[in-house]
Order: sequence, then C-alpha cells, then structure tokens
Amino acid sequence: MDSFPGGNVLTPERAPRQRPSISVVIPTRNEARNIGPVLAALPSGLEEVIVVDGNSVDGTVEAARRVRPDIRVVSQGRRGKGNALAAGFAAATCDYIVMIDADGSMDPAEIPSFVEHLDRGAHYVKGTRFAAGGGSTDISRLRQLGNWGLNTLTNVLFGTAYTDLCYGYNAFRRECVAVFDLPPAHEQGQTRWGDGFEIETLINIRVARARLRIAEVPSFESERCHGESNLRTFPDGLRVLRTILRERVRRRALPALEEASTALLPTIRPAEPRTDTLAS
Repeated sequence: MDSFPGGNVLTPERAPRQRPSISVVIPTRNEARNIGPVLAALPSGLEEVIVVDGNSVDGTVEAARRVRPDIRVVSQGRRGKGNALAAGFAAATCDYIVMIDADGSMDPAEIPSFVEHLDRGAHYVKGTRFAAGGGSTDISRLRQLGNWGLNTLTNVLFGTAYTDLCYGYNAFRRECVAVFDLPPAHEQGQTRWGDGFEIETLINIRVARARLRIAEVPSFESERCHGESNLRTFPDGLRVLRTILRERVRRRALPALEEASTALLPTIRPAEPRTDTLAS
C-alpha cells in the first residue's frame, strides 16, 4: 500500500540535498537481556539512538551502554509505552524517526525499507505483519482475531486501508510529531490517555485523519527474546477499542491537527536518491 485514497501528492524538489538524518527511539522497561542484541543489530549510518528508560531496575541502561556507548538515554515523565515513545519523539533531533521495540521481536535490519519509503515521499511508514513478505511467530490466534476486528473497525470508521493496526514498528518524518498531538511527555501526574499500548492506534488514526501520505511495508515479528510482555490482551484490547471510538468523536484538537498538517505538507518533499546506504 503506497498511500491512502485522497492522500496528498508531494511535489518533488529538484535541488540537491543532504541525506536525511535518522533517529531510532527504543522504549524500555526491564529489558536488560534483550536491549543489547537489538542495539547490536541496528544498521550503520544512524545518527541518533535514543533509549527511553521506564525506571528499569534490572540494569537495562547499563546493558545498552555496554553495546552502544553513544546512545542517548531519556527518562519518561509518567508510566506506559505511549509516554515513553512521546518522550523519545520529543528528544529526537533528526529528520526521520524510527520507533522499534526493545524485546527483540522486531528486526532492525528492516529499517532501510522504512527509510526508503520516507525517501520516496511518504510522511509515515507503517510496518505490517499481514502483507506479503510479513508474518509473525509471536501473535496468538486470539490476538490476531482481535487485531483483525479492531483493524476492520478503524478502516470502516475512518476510510483507511490499514492491514495491521496495532503493530508498533513505524517510521516517520519528525514534523509528524505535531500531528500526533500526544500528551506532554514529561508532565508528572496520573497516566494520560495515549500513555499506554493504545499509542500505536492513536497515532495511526491521527495521521490518517490529517491526510498525510502513508505507506505500509511488510515486517516479520519474532517472539521476544527473553521475559514476558507487559501487554495484557483483554485490558489493552479494550483500551484500543476505546481509543478508536474516542477518536471518532474527537473534536477538541482537530483545529490544531489541521493547522499542524497544513504546515507540514508543503515542507515535505521526496529526498534526493541516496549516495550511501544503511547497512547491517
């Protein structure tokens, strides 16, 4: 899927430009046994790797620094994966941002395929396990059925064409963060809506409503290397459902979203062809 029907068409810019820089954001919480192999497998050519630590008590940060001393470590203000990602996005300084999990289930070698679509003019590139070339050895039948139902509901309500709503391997241009309209990352206090595992659904819907150009790329999900996931099938599935319904009736932030997307679209052009490549 190259773009959604009705998406904005980008006008190529002919003037030569430098290759866009890339930040990778990795949310972590007690992933000391997993973070090292993930960092070691990242392709070369990345300008910035941000590890967001959710108050780990198992030495996650130390394990990460042993593999990549150059990482930036960021703390989150509240709890939850969504808040961790928001903190990472706020800290990122590069042109492109890639979000990837720390548990080893997502293959860092796929990052160049995400970047390629951004170079070709997409604003937001979404990994999918349910397209040709993708797959999963981790998702259960129950979770797959739930994902299919939530995915179908989203496509019907928002006129989208997603094939994998809840997968969290995505990449986007840094300007898209304004369109996400996430709660302030470092504000203290109780958990806010968007701080949990509903984060992927929330931003997927908001980029579609902003009519940004979206591409999907096949991705293969493996089982996490060590430990157990913090994802809870039924409670988090219900949060995703509530997110879909909340976004359907959401009006308060639409003017801000429209302003952000209007400002974003004219500034984004396909990058010039690369003279170098990311390498594993």
